[in-house]
Amino acid sequence: MRLELVQGDITEQRVDAIVNAANSSLLGGGGVDGAIHRRGGPAILAECRELRRVTYRDGLPVGEAVATTAGDLPARWVIHTVGPIHGRGDSEQLRSCYRNSLRVATELGADTVAFPLISAGAYRWPIEDALRQAVETIRAAPNEGTARLVVLGRSRIYKQAERLLGE
Repeated sequence: MRLELVQGDITEQRVDAIVNAANSSLLGGGGVDGAIHRRGGPAILAECRELRRVTYRDGLPVGEAVATTAGDLPARWVIHTVGPIHGRGDSEQLRSCYRNSLRVATELGADTVAFPLISAGAYRWPIEDALRQAVETIRAAPNEGTARLVVLGRSRIYKQAERLLGE
C-alpha cells in the first residue's frame, strides 16, 4: 500500500476522508478535533450529536471509528476515532484507531485518507512511538489500492517520520 507523507494542515487536504483524532464525546474539542469541527462547520457537529443520541450514548469507545459528513472541508467524509491516553491505554488501542478508520474508509469507498498523528498531542503519546504505530499499521492494511496521507504540522516530527519511512 502507498503511504505518502505530507507536512501541512489536515483541514486543507483534498482527500475522500479526513480522520479526526476525536474525543469520545464526538462534540469537538481542542487540537485536530477542534480544527476539524471549526473548519468543517455545523454539519459535522449535527451528525455527531445524532450519533451520540442514537448509537453512541456513552461516547465513542477508544479505538473505534465512525464517519460523518465533512461539512465545509475539502473532503467527502470525516472519520472520527478516539485514541488512547498515554499511560491509560496501550499500543493495541492506538493501532485499532488506524485499522478501524481504514475499515470505515473502505466501507465508504474512500480512495484517499488523511490521518493526523493520533494521540500524540493532548493525549501525550510519545511521538516516536506514535509515528511507528501509525506507519506500521497503515502499511500493513490489506486495502492495497488506497493512498494514505499522514499529515504532520511540525517540521521536527516530519523529519522523524521521513527517517522512519526510510527504514
